[in-house]
Amino acid sequence: MSNTSPDTRTTTLADALALGLTEGEFNKINEVLGRAPNYTELGVYSVMWSEHCSYKNSIAQLKTLPRSGGRLLVEAGSENAGLVDVGSGYAIAFKIESHNHPSAVEPYQGAATGVGGILRDIFTMGARPIAALDSLRFGRLDGKRTRFLFEGVVRGIGDYGNSFGVPTVGGEVFFENCYADNPLVNAMAVGIVRADATVSATSGPAGNAVMILGSRTGRDGIHGASLLASREFDEQTENMRPTVQVGDPFGEKLLLEASLELIASGVVIGMQDMGAAGISCSTSEMSAKGGSGMRVDLDRVPLREADMSAYEIMLSESQERMLLVVAEENIPVAQAICEKWDLPLTRIGDTTADGMLEIYRHGERVAHLPAESLVLGGGAPVYEREWRKASYIPEVRAANPRAMIGDVSPADAFTMLLAAPNIASKRWVYEQYDSMVRTNTVQSFKADSAVMRLKEIPGRGIAVATDCNSRYVYLNPYVGGMSAVAEAARNVVCSGALPVAITNCLNFGNPYNPEVYWQFREAIRGIGDACRALDTPVTGGNVSFHNESQQNAVFPTPVIGMLGIIDDIAHLTPSGFQQEGDVVALLGFEGFELGGSELLSLVSGQVAGDAPALNIVREASLQKCLLEAIRSGLIRSAHDCSEGGIAIALAECAINSREGALGAEVYYERQDEISALFGESQSRVVISFDPAGEPALAAVAGKHGVPLVALGIVKPDVLRINNAVDASVASLAERYSTAIERIMEPEMSAE
Repeated sequence: MSNTSPDTRTTTLADALALGLTEGEFNKINEVLGRAPNYTELGVYSVMWSEHCSYKNSIAQLKTLPRSGGRLLVEAGSENAGLVDVGSGYAIAFKIESHNHPSAVEPYQGAATGVGGILRDIFTMGARPIAALDSLRFGRLDGKRTRFLFEGVVRGIGDYGNSFGVPTVGGEVFFENCYADNPLVNAMAVGIVRADATVSATSGPAGNAVMILGSRTGRDGIHGASLLASREFDEQTENMRPTVQVGDPFGEKLLLEASLELIASGVVIGMQDMGAAGISCSTSEMSAKGGSGMRVDLDRVPLREADMSAYEIMLSESQERMLLVVAEENIPVAQAICEKWDLPLTRIGDTTADGMLEIYRHGERVAHLPAESLVLGGGAPVYEREWRKASYIPEVRAANPRAMIGDVSPADAFTMLLAAPNIASKRWVYEQYDSMVRTNTVQSFKADSAVMRLKEIPGRGIAVATDCNSRYVYLNPYVGGMSAVAEAARNVVCSGALPVAITNCLNFGNPYNPEVYWQFREAIRGIGDACRALDTPVTGGNVSFHNESQQNAVFPTPVIGMLGIIDDIAHLTPSGFQQEGDVVALLGFEGFELGGSELLSLVSGQVAGDAPALNIVREASLQKCLLEAIRSGLIRSAHDCSEGGIAIALAECAINSREGALGAEVYYERQDEISALFGESQSRVVISFDPAGEPALAAVAGKHGVPLVALGIVKPDVLRINNAVDASVASLAERYSTAIERIMEPEMSAE
């Protein structure tokens, strides 16, 4: 092979180390090729063997999760997104992924392209996106940089989703100091498709055309997967803006329509989004899956800049591009469809029979690689990292959360919590999102989960939610991992849906740190046990390591995206009170735990104690009981008890009540009022119901072994809880709804 150009110069170990590979990995590449790789080849290996693309430090643990069964139509990780049977010949495609590091460097484009990337994962399978959600983590809002990141991320999500035309219907936002340098931006998308009309990310047999559809390729995003997403932040981070992609939502809308029409026409053999690692990833993964190879001429790739090298073209992560394989005789049909949508469709090569990626630039062969050697499940390395129980655990577990809270009064605690950014309404966020476009949205941000009607299946709907309390995972990774699944499932059940499957986005620090890897292992173990108990297998997702700066790592944050099915949309259950005179009750298991609570954090500034205990068998019983009661028409509202405990749950039931005009008179007096009202124990739901239905509801609860404790009565206009709260619902709503606005509006005005 010629060494006359920079693209084909022979590389050394120093080159490999500079690109994020290890000495052992460089030696393995030499062994696979039987020679030293040239610079373009080494670049391809560096992105394909990065943690972001290969899951080399996580796949051994991920394989312990339940990855098939139930309603799953494809096994986790086998396609671009999970696929779940929802009946009547239709399936839901859904997935969550991270765009953390790009969003820390350039928040607007980082978040926007995170949304664009996850949407492409959905429609590249043939599914039309019907909903988007986001799970976001930032530092405390008293920091100027945090407010800059928060504003940019929210605006990026809103601008991209609104312009593309997908409703952003739910999610979560959490503020904690550990995310100050490294925010988490996890984007989830949901789509619907006929189960027999999906397309796979495969090359198919030899002799077909390899084609690129969509935007031109530029220099944006080069090494986004290997040098940005697979490293922690340091003083060089601000110099990495060129690794962040730039999005075009209007171009993506055209790409959506062209892709779906191409798939519907039957001309597509295989299709894959060009996201992380760009052409390198799509060509190698499709070839490996199809058991074939590809011969690609980079001179044919539409470029924004003519002088781009082979290395740059192969590693570019320019957005709004698809790679597809089309039979020779179907090319005219494909071209006609793309011309209709004013999108370029360019043949860049052919599928071959030898399993090799053969890449040319300016007439010179610049890469010749076995496709299988590049991919997860093929030749990409797999590691089981050293692990050690985190050294901070004994100290935080020894703390006494109740003593740390001290003598704060219940009234003061309630007032503080209601306006705390982690609890207060995220109205400032969601009012920047179009949640109603396409008219499928039944309920969104004011409920426990978002609910979408499925127009394709009259009467049926889905509920979706994202959840993770990272404080719990920090204090007890196993229980915290279980709790993330349990709460996500509980939230869709509160809306009247049966939980059926999850997608996960696992955000952790440096996997080479044994204590971080222990957190990861334990969280995975907890997620797996909860998924098995609740019969919610994992459809796939994303692992994001290296979420840390030179100062600290983020809390372990395994975000769960949950899908639930509502067979009859009439069973939809709101979170707010609905009828004056209804009984207010606690359905579930009483507990008075303050470890990791929002109140403890507000009063002491610390995260300490143990995570609230979770008995997953009891949790499953609660969810079955609640769903049966909802389907029997016995419950008018249901709201999960989570951050802030029962008192905050009751306040939210009032604030989100029918027309915002219903409160309640409640007595919940236990030995310690602070623990009773503001503890965050699991497996509890605040419900309201018609008094006439109490005997039937008690029978259902008794059948499932779930306690039912009466708390009070729904009354107009005022919320009273013991002697701690006595306020109009309107005044509570004002404090709750404007808390974040009061922080952010001066910032926006100053700009």
